[in-house]
Amino acid sequence: MRSFKSGSLALLLVVGFAMGLAGQDSSPASTEPDNTAPATVTHLPASNAPSAPGSFDQVLDRIVEREHFFVAQMRHAHPLVETYIQNMKADKDVGAVPVSDRYFLGRLDMSNGTDDRSFIGQPGFGRRMLDGLTSVYSMHFLPMGFAQMVILDDDFQKKYYNLTFVRREFLGEIRCLVIDVQPKEGGRNGRFLGRIWVEDQDYNIVRFNGTYYPHTRTAYYLHFDSWRLNMRPGVWLPAYVYSEESDLKYRMSQNLHFKAQTRLWGYDLKNLGRNEEFTSIQIDSPESVKDQSEAAQDATPVEAQRKWHHQAEENAIERLQKIGLLAPSGEVDKVLTTVVNNLIVTNNLDVQPEVRARVLLTAPLESFTIGHTIVVSRGLLDVLPDEASLAMVLARELGHIVLGHQMDTKFAFNDRLFFADEDTFSSINFKRSISDEDEADKKALEFLANSPYKDKLANAGLFLKALQTRAPDLKNLIRARLGDGLVSGKTLRMSALLNSAPQLDERKKDQIAALPLGGRIKVDPWSNEAALAKTKPVALLSAREKMPFEVTPVFPYLMRISTAGTEKVASTATTPAAKQ
Repeated sequence: MRSFKSGSLALLLVVGFAMGLAGQDSSPASTEPDNTAPATVTHLPASNAPSAPGSFDQVLDRIVEREHFFVAQMRHAHPLVETYIQNMKADKDVGAVPVSDRYFLGRLDMSNGTDDRSFIGQPGFGRRMLDGLTSVYSMHFLPMGFAQMVILDDDFQKKYYNLTFVRREFLGEIRCLVIDVQPKEGGRNGRFLGRIWVEDQDYNIVRFNGTYYPHTRTAYYLHFDSWRLNMRPGVWLPAYVYSEESDLKYRMSQNLHFKAQTRLWGYDLKNLGRNEEFTSIQIDSPESVKDQSEAAQDATPVEAQRKWHHQAEENAIERLQKIGLLAPSGEVDKVLTTVVNNLIVTNNLDVQPEVRARVLLTAPLESFTIGHTIVVSRGLLDVLPDEASLAMVLARELGHIVLGHQMDTKFAFNDRLFFADEDTFSSINFKRSISDEDEADKKALEFLANSPYKDKLANAGLFLKALQTRAPDLKNLIRARLGDGLVSGKTLRMSALLNSAPQLDERKKDQIAALPLGGRIKVDPWSNEAALAKTKPVALLSAREKMPFEVTPVFPYLMRISTAGTEKVASTATTPAAKQ
């Protein structure tokens, strides 16, 4: 969050992003991102200097040059940006617990200043975010403030800062120069104050940790830790921002205690789903093209109906993937499908067409079906403690499929999906009726009773108890945007499993009812591919380290993409085969 401002009636977090000038609103009128133009965030050239710098002053020149080029590149990028905030309070047993939360999702647009397209009905980002005040101590988190933390300074110059070399340090596999950065006296408000990590090959800033300074008598800046990943040879782009305040005092008697995580992904949306169809265009002669089906005939009425449903399913999936909400097919889907197949085989089910699984890339805990495709959110996959709990979620969705709870086939007409990205949640949803949900719960319990997970369902029940306990305080995390959550109002789905669960005790170190957010699913911000995080389990030192459903800091293992390999480039040039 860039800053928050104290007024005569209330406190709010403000987002005047003239790249550092607190409280000003100098961003120009919003411009719609050009979704038809080719992607412009490509390979950044290596540093233009002919040789390695011979002094620290020359190193700083390189850093300034690369940071200016980075800002220019970000003006052509339109990634999705998601911010999840948890307000905390002290707890004598587990240190601190969330007491409320906020959630924002939009698409970043820096082509003309800084703006955003909100997906979830917020009144817009940037200057549009100054909503009404509700009380003398109201606090409004403005999402664009968190997104601004991906930029160190839009005009980073040596003349504005005192820069001090600290040491060399590895972040993952990347050797970095660690430099302390302090604004010089007499400069504008909102310059960066803190520490930067600079990779020592091309001198790109890969991490910066601190705040903005100086603040005025009525404005303050929050602390943050911002990370960039190497997404293409020479390309370092923002991926994570963690922000936290534990004791910031405002209005004399008020304390600001929160932690928040911002994620960015979807940098290469224009190439999602294209694969290599333009790499080589083959043209066959008409005589060589034949129908390979077993029987060349019209579809029967039943087959035609199935094809119609499948067309609606494919259209919806394609649209969600194009927006960047749905991950491309990958290794996580295979894991989910294996669990689904375990349920199908042990219950002697014959489901046609086959059931597939996909990952929704957002944090709120939800799952739903699109035809015969089961979709589970990244956040829900993160917090589930074990395979039995995952089987519980998948069994519910399999129940909908087996019971014939079908999606609306209006999406078989592709024009119904011609809406702006920010209108997705108001234009498309896969929620079920209460009666359908009740039937799916019962069917899921039958599946689980005959499954390999039947002796481990106490763990799933314990997860539900933890979710039920935290639900009143984490309303934005449990609120489903596209499908259905395990908690809806006062209703807990699959509640029959509570009877088999042990007593929930958050003080017991060895009772893991739910995991923190962000620990299981790793998302490639460039390609949107989801993968299982390959990390070894860590022994907990105390119950305070369990942190169920909570936001945590981010420490990615940085790696550099080699420039030795050749990148595949889509081409529409005529091939020799096409000429023939």
